[in-house]
Amino acid sequence: MNGGKKEEFEVDERIHYSDHMSEIIKKAEREGHFDDLPGKGKPLRLGQDYMNPPEKQLYKTLKDNHFVPRWVELANEIDHLKEELYAVEGKERRKKVKEINKQIKAYNDTCPPSLQKNKITE
Repeated sequence: MNGGKKEEFEVDERIHYSDHMSEIIKKAEREGHFDDLPGKGKPLRLGQDYMNPPEKQLYKTLKDNHFVPRWVELANEIDHLKEELYAVEGKERRKKVKEINKQIKAYNDTCPPSLQKNKITE
């Protein structure tokens, strides 16, 4: 451990997916085609109107019943375990890394793809 300095190394094991339209949009961004759009740099005002009605009702029902999806619970557990990681070294640290990566795998199996986490290394 580096004198109490927090370090974290992640391994990117997510599947990288690229489609034709995304490549066209990325190229246009690089070439500056989106630089002068009205409202650029201003926050989006999506509110709840961007959801379709069944999805909106689902989230309202979950919130009203104080239900937290399992992947949110796992994310909180992972954050807690990562904090504990900074206090251990050697064999105990390797054990903690394995435990965190096991939780990350469970998290990635249940969360939306865009929120997946990378595994960590020592």
